[in-house]
Amino acid sequence: MSFLGIDLGTSGIRALLIDEHGAPIGSAERHYNVSNPQPGWSEQDPADWVSALEDAIAELQSQFPAFADLKGIGVAGHMHGATLLDASGKVLRPCILWNDVRSELEAAQLDNMDQIRALSGNIVFPGFTAPKLAWVRNNEPEIFAKINKVLLPAAFLNHYLTDDFVADMSDSAGTAWLDVSKRDWSNDLLDAGHMRPNQMPRLVEGSERAGTLRADLARKWGVGRDVAVAGGAGDNAAAACGIGALSEGSGFVSLGTSGVILVARNSYAAAPDAAVHTFCHAVPEHWYQMGVMLSATDSLNWLSRITGKSPADLTGTLGTEVQSPGAVRFLPYLSGERTPHNDSQIRGGFTGLSTGTTTEDLTRAVLEGVAFGLRDSFDALRSTGVNIQSLLAIGGGSASIYWLKLIATVLDTPLLVPSGREFGAALGAAKLGLLAATGRPVSDVLTPPDISETIVPVAGLIATMKDKCKRFRNAYPSLRQIQ
Repeated sequence: MSFLGIDLGTSGIRALLIDEHGAPIGSAERHYNVSNPQPGWSEQDPADWVSALEDAIAELQSQFPAFADLKGIGVAGHMHGATLLDASGKVLRPCILWNDVRSELEAAQLDNMDQIRALSGNIVFPGFTAPKLAWVRNNEPEIFAKINKVLLPAAFLNHYLTDDFVADMSDSAGTAWLDVSKRDWSNDLLDAGHMRPNQMPRLVEGSERAGTLRADLARKWGVGRDVAVAGGAGDNAAAACGIGALSEGSGFVSLGTSGVILVARNSYAAAPDAAVHTFCHAVPEHWYQMGVMLSATDSLNWLSRITGKSPADLTGTLGTEVQSPGAVRFLPYLSGERTPHNDSQIRGGFTGLSTGTTTEDLTRAVLEGVAFGLRDSFDALRSTGVNIQSLLAIGGGSASIYWLKLIATVLDTPLLVPSGREFGAALGAAKLGLLAATGRPVSDVLTPPDISETIVPVAGLIATMKDKCKRFRNAYPSLRQIQ
């Protein structure tokens, strides 16, 4: 038996095939573009997702005979995106993505309404789905009038796979339409956004069977007629499933385009005033909380573009021994910020530059700025009462040992580096597909990975980093005043 995990990312899709033991068999990736028609706007054509998926499947089908014995599929996707379909199933406009901030005004208006935070468990951030639809209503009324279904990106792929409108709890929790405590659509939240319950997909748990692969796709892909499609998950919930982060306090720090610190919770414990996200987990009766900064490796990639050096070259010159912060400070708000500021308009900046400043100084400052931003999320999470003993380190940025040592020191918390290369959202999605197809116990499938290395804080720098972090936080108000 084999099982397929699909990770629908912002820049590309990853399809991972695993066996019944959860071991990787093979993978394929395809990439696509993000459109930015105006400053602060971020959109994609859902047709590009389907094309990329089909290309990736064709590669798996041709290279791995085990694909023919496919039994289950799980989809993970970037959250909050608004994919709008009319009554015929036609996509009405490009999907408005998670990092689109055009709906700042609408988000503030919704957030100020009675009971919104109490029901959704969260601040209504501009990146969430509900304010996007409010923006469409205000600015594209002819499109709004035609909306029959609103699908998140992962739910759109679920629809492509099953011909049904179905979404999971973890992804739907980021819409501001879900009662996160009751794990169901809220009529009050929908009414606040001028939406109807029949415009929402059917809800299932992420590990539950949501449907069956369409017969025409099964024939095209050369697989059996009873391939289960799981509810799936939002990308971070799927990543948590991939590393077995289900029990209270277990979690990870992810250095991707955005930076995330996620911890699992055994019960619902919303804390919207801390600007942390409180969402349903992808398995029943579990939740998770996370702090999110919008520009993590994106900050390093930005520096890479303007210097003409690859991220690996930039970080490689620093060696592996963490240095005390220098005079240059970087505020990593290139695309605004979520936790803890909830400020879509703030922008980044360097301070302390001189004629002697080098590329290495800038690189160190960028890595430090991201680490301090993650400390903001870490402290916001701890304010909810969760006890964090250690965190797994995942994401592309975790390839830099210097960065991991720096973050461990800034957080004063050990970071665990998983063995192997597969521990992201695609693996979690594939395991959800396995659960949906086999009905095996969650605890038997969603297990922690082996650890190859434990990164401990640099004891001699903890106090210095704590002081620098305070100065970093004090710089935010002054930077905000000059925007």
